[in-house]
Amino acid sequence: MKMFRKTPLAWRQLMKEKTRLAVAVAGITFADLLMFIQLGFESALFDAAIKPHRNLQADLVLINPQFQTLFSVKNFSRERLYQTLGFDGVQSVNSVYIGSAQWRNPETRLDRTILVWGIDPTQPAFKSAEIKQNQHHLKQLYQVLFDQAGRPEYGTVADIFNQTGKLETELNDKLVSVKGLFTDGASFAADGNVITSDSTFTELFPDSKPDRITVGLIALKQGADPQKVQSQLAAALPKDVKVLTPEEFAQIEKKYWENGTAIGFIFTLGTGVGFIVGIVIVYQILYSDVSDHLPEYATLKAMGYTDGYLLRVLFQEALFLAILGFIPGLILSIGLYQLAYSATMLPLFMKLERAISVWILTLIMCSFSGAIAMRKLRSADPADVF
Repeated sequence: MKMFRKTPLAWRQLMKEKTRLAVAVAGITFADLLMFIQLGFESALFDAAIKPHRNLQADLVLINPQFQTLFSVKNFSRERLYQTLGFDGVQSVNSVYIGSAQWRNPETRLDRTILVWGIDPTQPAFKSAEIKQNQHHLKQLYQVLFDQAGRPEYGTVADIFNQTGKLETELNDKLVSVKGLFTDGASFAADGNVITSDSTFTELFPDSKPDRITVGLIALKQGADPQKVQSQLAAALPKDVKVLTPEEFAQIEKKYWENGTAIGFIFTLGTGVGFIVGIVIVYQILYSDVSDHLPEYATLKAMGYTDGYLLRVLFQEALFLAILGFIPGLILSIGLYQLAYSATMLPLFMKLERAISVWILTLIMCSFSGAIAMRKLRSADPADVF
């Protein structure tokens, strides 16, 4: 009797049918795995898309108001950037050019689109230490830094460079020389990146105009309030430019891919499918369990146990299933994240907030299934037994 009291009724009910329990746990694990994969890839792709924005060395940035994505940039007059130097709190300014070019794989000789960043080699435009250490090489024309985290279709550039210290190929049909490596990675906008000087950028893109820049970088004086300076610039500058923080600039890119394309909807739909699959699986298990033990539940009612007590038993079963299914789902997801990271170089890692979100969804999924199965439990009538 002591053991009977210590062991929860819900747990004993589940353990009576170990095969059914294993199937239920496997089903919940699959549903959780599906949600983890969908949410993980969505987060990784968005993080990759905005990583370059967050890497910019600036307190404020200036962009064209129509700018939405690095995939299709909009330029503005450099004059607007210089105008900001007349405002209190602004220390210095820098400019960045962005364009898409054709990179020729040095081994296969096949061309592939790559994102090109043109910067002033004498001023830091990125926070990355790898870029800062090597950007002085860009002072000569047709010298570039190559993104070693880009897609392998660009060739084994990093391996060749590390072995020989040099590599030459063509970029927009112009011969360029790799002078250093950095790490950024593939994103929605491009499968890889190269950085070159603003002078080389003009040579690679003959139609570009030096006085039309893509992003203006604004460094503030020490102690200056970024929000105050941002408000002053926004009020005083013409409406053909927009003043943002680097994070606000990053969110424009994220919003474009999240809301302006089908990508956000697809990942949300995938997460919803996993959630619904889990509900169906848990409901089937709980419904079968209630059906098989209906006489026992009816007996408990005859002994004076209320529907509320039986409902708690059912919800305890749902909670046990949620725990048993979530743990292996979490472990498998971490392993798949590592596998996907190695294959795609996307920043795919388990985040605490994602684990909490999926756990909450799992609880809701199992609780909702229990609530539906409760309709069957309420039909347990003592008169059916006696």
